[in-house]
Amino acid sequence: MGVDSLGYVVFQVSKIAQWRALLERVFGMEPRPRDGAIDYRIDSYHHRLTLIPAETDAVAAIGWEVATVAKLEATVAALRERHVVVTAEPAELCAERKVRQLYSFTCPMIGNRQELYFGPLVSHTAFTPSRGISGYKTGTLGLGHVVYWVNDLAASVKFYEEIMGFAISDFIAWDDNDAVFLHCNPRHHTLALMKADPGPAGELMHLLVEAQSLDDVGYGYDLVRDMGIPVMIEPGKHSNDHMQSFYLQTPSGFWMEYGYGGREIGANWEIRHYDAPMLWGHRFVGS
Repeated sequence: MGVDSLGYVVFQVSKIAQWRALLERVFGMEPRPRDGAIDYRIDSYHHRLTLIPAETDAVAAIGWEVATVAKLEATVAALRERHVVVTAEPAELCAERKVRQLYSFTCPMIGNRQELYFGPLVSHTAFTPSRGISGYKTGTLGLGHVVYWVNDLAASVKFYEEIMGFAISDFIAWDDNDAVFLHCNPRHHTLALMKADPGPAGELMHLLVEAQSLDDVGYGYDLVRDMGIPVMIEPGKHSNDHMQSFYLQTPSGFWMEYGYGGREIGANWEIRHYDAPMLWGHRFVGS
């Protein structure tokens, strides 16, 4: 029971041109247009991100990959035992997501649409980046990580541990912030949950993608500055996962973290409680 990685994210966006510039010119993602939407590839999978043009901006879906059909069905059963309504999606949506089997539900803790799937489509051709990058750290680690604000932090952590198969990596409490970091594979965290103060509960704070090279991140930072894309947090290194990264604001308002060098969870991992999120840098712009 439980999920194995963050598979994909689907965004509804009102500023498609600005999003295309960000994903293609800064992150070097490979566009795959279809029926008005655009899928974006960053590795051997058909795609990891999808942009759907819309009047309002929203995270349309978070897709969690599950390694086996048996594990998928067990996770669905566990959700239904908690009285969560889970829908088996039709073949048409499976074809759109490029997966063999797909379920959806509204997360009772975050309030967003989440999808559980098995059997992602893997392309036979190599990923072709739209700028010169070394690629992304994905594979069994998945797309990256997402961070959400929640109203009830303790209950939310319990839900993701007991039903979704996550385990706690560590904690950070600083100033008025309280965050719990969780993993479902060796990536230090695939999900982090933060108490909804100052952020609004149920909204995405940021999505991380992890580069294979620190130079990719550095060149990306220069491009962001040159293109006038808002930098929210300057380059730095995190205290818990040791990710070297910076944060930018997307055209939809939430942030993306572009990082390199994150630690992985091993057999001898020790859960710790940190009093600051950074070892160095990571200063808010203007502070």
